[in-house]
Amino acid sequence: MAAHPRRYSCETAAETLEWMNAIADFIRPYKPLLDAHVVNFFKDRLWELVDDQWMDCLRKESLEALLKLPSGSAQEYWPDSLKQFLCNLRSLVLPRERELMHQMLPNLHVASLGTVLAQGMNLKKKHEVEILAAVVSWIAHDSGAETIIDVGSGQGYLAQALSFQYQHSVIAIDASLHHANVTNARAERIKKHYAAKNSASPHLKVPRTITCNILSSEALTDLSITSLCEDNTEESMGHGNRSEFGDSERSKPSVAKAINLYNKQQHSGAFFVLAGLHACGDLSVSMLRSFVGCEQVRALIGIGCCYNLLSEDCLEKTNKSCGFPISNAAKLSSLVLGKNARDLACQSAERWRILTADAALQNFDVHAFRAAFQLCQVHQLVDKGKLYDANNVGDFENLNCAVKMTGVAFWKYQENSVTIMPRDAKKFCKSGLTRLGCMFSEDIDLLEIWKEAQPCTEFIGPFWALRAALGPLVESYILLDRLLFLQEQGNSVEAFLFPIFDPTLSPRNIAVHTSDIAAAVILNCLESCEALVGWK
Repeated sequence: MAAHPRRYSCETAAETLEWMNAIADFIRPYKPLLDAHVVNFFKDRLWELVDDQWMDCLRKESLEALLKLPSGSAQEYWPDSLKQFLCNLRSLVLPRERELMHQMLPNLHVASLGTVLAQGMNLKKKHEVEILAAVVSWIAHDSGAETIIDVGSGQGYLAQALSFQYQHSVIAIDASLHHANVTNARAERIKKHYAAKNSASPHLKVPRTITCNILSSEALTDLSITSLCEDNTEESMGHGNRSEFGDSERSKPSVAKAINLYNKQQHSGAFFVLAGLHACGDLSVSMLRSFVGCEQVRALIGIGCCYNLLSEDCLEKTNKSCGFPISNAAKLSSLVLGKNARDLACQSAERWRILTADAALQNFDVHAFRAAFQLCQVHQLVDKGKLYDANNVGDFENLNCAVKMTGVAFWKYQENSVTIMPRDAKKFCKSGLTRLGCMFSEDIDLLEIWKEAQPCTEFIGPFWALRAALGPLVESYILLDRLLFLQEQGNSVEAFLFPIFDPTLSPRNIAVHTSDIAAAVILNCLESCEALVGWK
């Protein structure tokens, strides 16, 4: 029977660091498993990275049990060491129960989006926008901020919900001009609906869009302050609601001028909240650094995603600040994640649990045929003496394009390990190699290559289930690093991590929330004084 592991806390910087160190110690022995690449499964015999006793047990296991494994679910008859592994792993993963959100944000009311605001949203997006809009509005009122800046706003769903439903002043920043155009067009349609519905309130708040590629936290800070100043000016002058800054690094001279203007004017109400719904890669980290470096940011809430796109300190040849690690303590650690591990952090144990048998087998199919395709190249599928490099991101993306282009399954994987080779297998090979800029050799016997790989297909499901179990642990380490970065700023900052979405609908469901305690104390004092004056 697995020993009951200890529970960890992240209420203080010391506790967060202890939790991160425990995760790092747990991960290190399994680093080869984290670094494993799908295309090398057969070529490098990756199943041999797994304990023989574990693999011997899991290769005979039902598909249903394998799909529950990433969530930490173990069968009684499994080896004790495997059960202990899963038990310890789950104890180190951040909790995802949404009940924690209501403890953090008491009296939160989530309003349902009407059909007009929800137009164009799928079920996942509607769920996210409804909840996050309510949370951001709560934070804005609690912090006394008058403006919300939606970072990485996409098509403006969150910004529009905050403007039209919660009546906040919102600035939506996104790198895509197309997204800005869609946001503005959609906002105009919504505005007409609300204006016709309530003619007594002609002054509706409409999000202001800004197109800019945010390349650093400094650029985000400068742009936010500049936008705030321009927003105040445009409200009085009646200007439009769209700005294009282009490359944020090239616009710094005008930004600096705007900041000087802001400092001279000393707007008493010019404070804002930074919000990000799945701000991609380093953008989530830029938000955190902007909060720390900018006095005008009263609070922040962000849900990150695309950890594979994070820049990692020890792997980047650049003088710029990287997206991981960002806490001083984590930078002193010797733990290196790497792209494959960060990509694994995007896995969802909850999504594994709800996969149908057909969908699961199809996923294992894809793993099998991509790995077998690599074997084809090892068997002299060459171009000018160079083999396809599985670790080259560009090459791998080209192969993905080839897979989508052909739309066929290279080999059919079935539970009884029987395989058949379709007639268009050669067509797939040719089209895939063309995408990679290679030539196909007619001398290669595809059936013989598959016979070499086929006996090992029974290891695919167990291997990827075990590897997927480590994904939430890697994500926990990345998120705890962000929390620790904020906690290292001292007692003037309050920071939390809490689940905000249903993880089966939205796997990236843990929010980072931080606020300026000093500003909150001043705000409470002012409110108390106003109440006292009113009482007199």
